[in-house]
Amino acid sequence: MSSSKLDQIDRKVLEILQDNAKITNAQLSKEIGLSPAPTLERVKKLETSGIIQSYHAKLDRERVGLGVTTIVMVTLVGHKKQVTDSFVKKVSDIPEIIECHHITGDGDFLLKVIAKDITSYQKLLLEVINEIEEVANTKSMVILSTFKDSKRLPIP
Repeated sequence: MSSSKLDQIDRKVLEILQDNAKITNAQLSKEIGLSPAPTLERVKKLETSGIIQSYHAKLDRERVGLGVTTIVMVTLVGHKKQVTDSFVKKVSDIPEIIECHHITGDGDFLLKVIAKDITSYQKLLLEVINEIEEVANTKSMVILSTFKDSKRLPIP
């Protein structure tokens, strides 16, 4: 199922579920104007097609003890596929790296990293990230404040 095959009801379902993934099927069916059975069928179809990938609880990072968020721009030692693949595999195993983006421009990757505090972040950067053999250079940016942090996609 592609975005071009989504009708208005599918789009409404996706918008509602992005705002409240814990909504009951009965409440969802009321909000979209269908009975519960076809509503459930639509949700299952969206899940099966891979449009809905998973459901998550959004946590308050500070309340769980993660007070520092950084963006790290990484430049690799080379651009061969094996270098990139090896780097991606290694950062995938580091739980503090919550996002990894292959980019164009000055660097090769942007990492979003969370840590307990600045000391923990410094240790992670110096003893783990900078020790990955494929890493040539890193530049860190500490996030001071976040004014928008939405995982909600605008449904076209």
